[in-house]
Amino acid sequence: MNEYADLLIIGAGPAGMAAALAAAPSGARIVMLDDNPLPGGQIWRDGPQANVPDQARRLRERLQSCSNIRHHAGTRVIASPGPKQLLVEDDEDGWLISYDKLILCTGARELLLPFPGWTLPGVTGAGGLQALIKAGVPVQGERVVIAGSGPLLLASAATAKKYGAQVQRIAEQASRTAVAGFAAQLPRWPAKWLQSFSLFDRHYRTATHVLAALGTDRLEGVRLQQQGKIVELECDRLACGFGLIPNIQLGQALGYAIEGQALAVDAWQASNRADHYAAGECTGFGGSELALVEGAIAGHAAVGDLEAARQLWPHRARWQGFAKALNQAFALDPQLKSLARFDTLVCRCEDVPYAALAGHTDWREAKLASRCGMGACQGRVCGGAVQHLFGWQPSAPRPPFSPARIETLMCLDDTPPA
Repeated sequence: MNEYADLLIIGAGPAGMAAALAAAPSGARIVMLDDNPLPGGQIWRDGPQANVPDQARRLRERLQSCSNIRHHAGTRVIASPGPKQLLVEDDEDGWLISYDKLILCTGARELLLPFPGWTLPGVTGAGGLQALIKAGVPVQGERVVIAGSGPLLLASAATAKKYGAQVQRIAEQASRTAVAGFAAQLPRWPAKWLQSFSLFDRHYRTATHVLAALGTDRLEGVRLQQQGKIVELECDRLACGFGLIPNIQLGQALGYAIEGQALAVDAWQASNRADHYAAGECTGFGGSELALVEGAIAGHAAVGDLEAARQLWPHRARWQGFAKALNQAFALDPQLKSLARFDTLVCRCEDVPYAALAGHTDWREAKLASRCGMGACQGRVCGGAVQHLFGWQPSAPRPPFSPARIETLMCLDDTPPA
């Protein structure tokens, strides 16, 4: 099966949804791909215990009402066999999609930094804990510690408490001064300011970070450095996330330029490649509000409605201000680079410890010598960690970008020669 799209959108989170809706009035044939069952991305994730906001429901209804938008759920990009062509796969089939314009809205993932005990059962990411709870994992009565950096810690704690968990501590690595300075700016964004009151928790501690997860066969406790003192707490779950990093792997493979850790775009959300755009957190973390307006700008620009895109620039600038304040306040303390010991695993898939990486000069050299990043996650976890620890930029992935069936790969035989 082959398919054609005037506009192909990869990712159906806030940015992807907004891009599709902005472009829809043009009458273009729009195809959206996402690996989740329903639009909404990670922030509006569904599940038996998920409480999807009204805003997400309204956007879904609008998407369903547009006859020129086709949404492929549970679908992954496997390869890019030719210019403006992707090989994709869902749970039943694999097929080729050709396109005229492309918008990447691939979002972000948690930065997980290695520390002693981080691979014990019971240790997850902060966002990972939210996802597990929404999927129906029971936490009633469990003692939970949440550590790392950023507002996601408070959101994760609120979700855990809602479903009966006992939150023992929220350990924020940023200083009290930094957090207070950020809080003082929140009235510039009234909705965020009001939300902050609902997320307040008396167990929140600044200048506090995890040192080790304790236990043998599973998590039994956590050791923290809390405002200069060592503290140990018994717990059943430790949720630890050090902010978000953009998902740029597909963009790298397609030849997008990289700026810092994100895909580089101009004022129209256009990349260095003609007819290729990007929006949302793959271009830098800034929250759902920024993702929505960036997606709308990209959608308008991709179908040639530049005036509609331009009118959204002030709105984008407002939320870029929020993103800048957020990222400055919760910048990671350099001492977090020393959490891992020599025997601490950095690459869980291939059992590669910190000691096997410390003597190398770049990602490629370390990968060839240790197999770091060559396991099932293809460097999605350890890649962010080594970038933070050593400053190495992970190389662009090679196809297949995700595990694929042989039948799907055989679709490449249908690709016309270049």
